[in-house]
Parts: sequence; structure tokens; C-alpha cells
Amino acid sequence: MKYKFRYYLTIILIVNGFILNAQVAKLDAKSSYQDATRNERIAKTFPIIDQLYKDFALKNHFPGYAFGIVVDGQLVYKGNGGYANLEEKIPASSASMFRIASMSKSFTALAILKLRDEGKLQLDEAVEKYIPALKGQRLTKDAPVMTIRHLMTHSAGFPEDNPWGDRQLADTEEELNTLIKKKLSLSNTAGLEYEYSNLGFAMLGYIIHKVSGLTYDTYIAKNILAPLSMQGTSFEYTDVPKNLFANGYRYINEQWRKEQPLKNGIYGAMGGMITSIDMFSKYVALHQDAWPARDDVESFPIKRSSVREMHQPARFIGLNPSTIFPNGKKMATTSSYSYGLNWMIDAETKKSIGHSGGLPGFGSNWRFLPDYGIGVILFANVTYAPTSKINLIVLDTLIQLAQLKPRPIKISNILLERQKQLVKVITHWDQSMPIFAENFFEDYPIEDLKNSADAIFKKVGNIIQVNAMIPENQLRGYCIIDCEKGKVRLAFTLTPEHPALIQEYHLTILD
Repeated sequence: MKYKFRYYLTIILIVNGFILNAQVAKLDAKSSYQDATRNERIAKTFPIIDQLYKDFALKNHFPGYAFGIVVDGQLVYKGNGGYANLEEKIPASSASMFRIASMSKSFTALAILKLRDEGKLQLDEAVEKYIPALKGQRLTKDAPVMTIRHLMTHSAGFPEDNPWGDRQLADTEEELNTLIKKKLSLSNTAGLEYEYSNLGFAMLGYIIHKVSGLTYDTYIAKNILAPLSMQGTSFEYTDVPKNLFANGYRYINEQWRKEQPLKNGIYGAMGGMITSIDMFSKYVALHQDAWPARDDVESFPIKRSSVREMHQPARFIGLNPSTIFPNGKKMATTSSYSYGLNWMIDAETKKSIGHSGGLPGFGSNWRFLPDYGIGVILFANVTYAPTSKINLIVLDTLIQLAQLKPRPIKISNILLERQKQLVKVITHWDQSMPIFAENFFEDYPIEDLKNSADAIFKKVGNIIQVNAMIPENQLRGYCIIDCEKGKVRLAFTLTPEHPALIQEYHLTILD
């Protein structure tokens, strides 16, 4: 009820001309979603989204914040509120440089994948190959060797270390090695459990240096940031222009206390990046552009397939059987960790990918839905700002109010061909047509097929129109057939052989 009231209040404010300080970029009319009014419907939600962020920031005591909406690889809307610098009253903006904390982890993971693609390391190599001091450090004698993949998926066996890890940001590589040489305390056997580890990502930063010869931040700047035109992004706050750097604050006793910014060190690989909405949106666009898989020429030094690999669930986190969504709907959700990113899917099969960040003075979150082509970013300059919840609300608002649908799957020629051929035989069933796999008539005896089809078409009448094929993938799909007295659903699955043949078939009357 509160959420509905917020919608109504916002609409009233819009009617009265209440528009926050936000900028709109021109939406590209060309879209793989084949929906001429999609972008217009999305744009109509922007004033509502403004108000959602403003209300949330006020309720949660954000000194300042900036947000961005990325659609089909374009920063189409950006807004802000409050101050990046309270002392000098410098307003927050899309150019303000916020420390994004653990959102940095996916850059480190992407760097590891690039090195993997270049043949310079393997994900299942032992970490001790690069950090010899780890040799022999196991929780149990039968534990497997800790691997790079374990580090990337928070399953190396280290304990959750957010409060401690946040304060190690400025540690040097030498201090990291000293810590490891003194022996580490483990909470789990490697490869068995998810447990969030900043230490693990600091080790990945060290491995990047060992393999590439460049410190992790230099490698990321050269191989990821520069190709994306994100050169202003940094890991060291003293390199950021003072008028752009967002000071971090902690809200205590109903007032803001300025936090001392931390210098960059090896732990910056887990959470040290400093960037703006304008720049980070280009990184979101990179992830969106990886979808769908296609034959286009690669346009970025890191392969699209490797970016999509980052979006796959690699280590199960948990199941929430009754997540309550902003519109009041309750449904199950499950989440996993991939490579430097969090993966979530709900009971309606909506997949979203992103990451939160929190450090003393800052909180941030980004999340995108690859099947819908939409993403959101939010930066705030207060300690551990709860940014993930509002971003989920904004994504849900975009989908519901703009009535968005997932990107349609491109239909294969063989699926279309088999559809036409199958429609020709379903009323009389001729075994001689060479479109069926060897199992088909063993699983569906010809007499049963004929009797079933006779009963169905006796009830619905003759075929009037065969509607478009709806692919579920390149070798499976269905179509709806309009008949004189009803509709039927024709579904089939093709084999992996070439050319693909029909192996499974279902014809059912729709209510």
C-alpha cells in the first residue's frame, strides 16, 4: 500500500511541475526488442524514478547521491541530490567521483579473465603457484588445493571479512605476503561453501601483478578503463580533482561526520575504485553489450563470451522462498556468486546481475537485467548506504510501469522450416516425410498420433491461421494455431544432429 501511495504522490508532483535536477539522453529508437514505443514508455517513468531516489535518500540520510539509468548500452537518464562535499556545499552530480567499494571486484575478475583468455593463467591453477606462502595452508588434510576460481567465487575457505577487510585498503603487497606467511585462519574447506572474502580478491590483485608485470590498478587502467574511455576513474583518491571527489560521511547522533579517505593499496583490488556515474555507465554498457550471443565483430579487447561467463552462477549463495517485491508480490528468489558479480533469479525467471559496495563513507550498487536491456547505478556518500534495495525497486518500477518484456529470442531457420513441415502433417500424419528423428514413431505410434489429432480437430474445427513460431531456444519452440472453434498449441523439440529432426511433439487444446 505504501508503494502504491508513493506512485500516486509522485504523479501528483509531476502534474504540478515538480521535476528534480536530472538530465535525459536521447533514447536510440533502434532496439533489438522490436518494440517501437518501448523507449517512450521507459522515458515516462523517469520523473517517478527521480522521486523514488529522493525519498529513499532522505529517509536513509544520504549526504549526497547520484544515479543513472542505462538502456541498451546508453546512459539515458541521470539524476542527483544533496552534496558531494558538505563542508564546501558542492552538489553531487553525475560527474562526482564516489568510491564504489566492492563494485570494484568485477573489474579485478574481468582482468583475470582477460589474462586467462591470453593463455597467461588458468582459473583452476593453484593460488600457491603465485603466492608460495599459501602452500600447505588447508583446513583439513583432505582439502583440495585453493584455486584462482575459488578466489573469484568466494569459496576459497576464508571467513567473511567485511568489517576487517574494509580497513585494509591501503595495505601493501609486502604486508599482504607477511599476513599470509604468518598463516591464515580458515573457516571452510576450499570449494565447498560461499563466504564473502575481501582477502581473496586482494590475492587476485596480487596475481594480476605477478602474471602481467603490472600492478592490478595499472593493468585494469590500461586494459579495461582506457578502452572504455574511463581514464578519469582511479583507485587513489589523491589523484582525483578535489572539486570532483565525493567526501565520505558517517551519520551518527543525527549528524554527519566526515570519514578519512583511505589510500590505495593491494586491497583496492577488492574495493578501491573511485568513479562517476558518467564513467561507470560505460562499464554497464559493456556488460549489456555482451548480450545476446551473436556473430558481430568483437569491438572490445575482452571477448563478449568472457563477459557473459561472468554472468553465470558459479557458487550458490542461498534461496529466499518468500521475497516480497516492491509491488507487494511475494515469490521465491535464489542468488549465486559468479566472478566478481552477484546473480539472482526470481520465480518469474527474471535474471539480474550486479554488485553492491560499502566502505566507511560510501555505499553503492549497480544491477542490470540482460534479457531486458536495462540497468541502474546508484552511488551515495554515507557509510554502507543501503543502495541495493532501492535499485531493485527502480528496476521493478521500470518493468512494471513501462510494461517491459524480455528480448525475444532470434528464431533459427531450421525451427521455422520444421514448423511449416509439421503443420502440413498434423491433420493426417504421414510417416514418409523425412523430418522425424529415429525415436519419434517409437515414442509416438502413428495410430495414436492419428487418433489424437482426429479428436482435437473434431473439437476445434479446421485450421484458419498458423501464428508465428515462438522459440524457446534455437531447437525448441511452439506456435499457436487458430481454428474454427478454438486454438491449439503445437510444440516440438529438434535433435542435435544436422540437419536437426523432430524428436518430441505435443499438440494440445488451449482453454
